[in-house]
Amino acid sequence: MNVDECFQLGYVIKRHGLSGEVNIFLDVDFPQEYQELESVFVEINDKLVPFFVDSLILKGNKAIVRFEDVNTVDGAEELKGKRLYLPLSNLPQLDEGQFYFHEIIGYQVMDAVVGAIGEVRDVYSSPQQDLLAVDHDGKEILIPIIDDIIGKADHDKKELQVALPEGLLDIYLD
Repeated sequence: MNVDECFQLGYVIKRHGLSGEVNIFLDVDFPQEYQELESVFVEINDKLVPFFVDSLILKGNKAIVRFEDVNTVDGAEELKGKRLYLPLSNLPQLDEGQFYFHEIIGYQVMDAVVGAIGEVRDVYSSPQQDLLAVDHDGKEILIPIIDDIIGKADHDKKELQVALPEGLLDIYLD
């Protein structure tokens, strides 16, 4: 299994207690979807290593986890800061028109007024706001990912519908 076939579930924050447990951060919208986890992949030296979950206590977007064969402080400390992955097949099904960020890379962005704007190159995530990075004739256009702007994704046509606020595109083109 490699990273291209997975999504990042979160990462190990720090060890918890003295018996090998760790605190993890779940970087997902609905962490409760993952409270029955049986295993995860941990990125160690650029390789994904499977770890089996003995127990998981969910607290919001954080959890206390005990992994099989990790039962010492040193073992838990070695996992600190490591990224956690799951196969893409573990993502919950979305309703029609909804999308995961990784799915829309390469999609054409279509505005209701302007028409074709460009191709989605990346998605920038931050605590304040997520942004689409769209290539418009060699220029990067940043589009806020909010319900008022982002419409539905047409997975068959590989298009993302948007309703840009008046003047947003002009900021980048002047």
